Amino acid sequence: MYRPQTYYLILCLIIMGALPFFFPLWKDAAGKSFYFMMNIGYAVLFGLSNTLSLLSILSHQKRQQQFVMGRLNIILNLILLGLFVYRTLNASGEMAISEKGVGMFLPIFSIVFLVLANKAIKKDEDLVKSVDRLR
Repeated sequence: MYRPQTYYLILCLIIMGALPFFFPLWKDAAGKSFYFMMNIGYAVLFGLSNTLSLLSILSHQKRQQQFVMGRLNIILNLILLGLFVYRTLNASGEMAISEKGVGMFLPIFSIVFLVLANKAIKKDEDLVKSVDRLR
């Protein structure tokens, strides 16, 4: 039986690793879908988020390290979300975004699951500290 944070991190891994291949970030004025792999910056940020999630799952023995990686992943997803918002608001001229895609909101779902995972990690850490205090 796995701990709850493992399930949250697996969901985050699926959201940031598999779903962007199926959901476009946005559609331009011509109706052409724009996926994350069409921009090297977005591809790198999605890849880093997946790497942090995977490393966090694999370091289940080190709760503090897992917590820090979760925080870094939240910051990375906030940066990615900020880039999407910036691109949407300042896209007049060379590329007008006519329709936002579902892929643009994936970092929000990822952040939610990362926060839940960090809460579960903190709960485990507090439990271990309370047991150590009793000894």
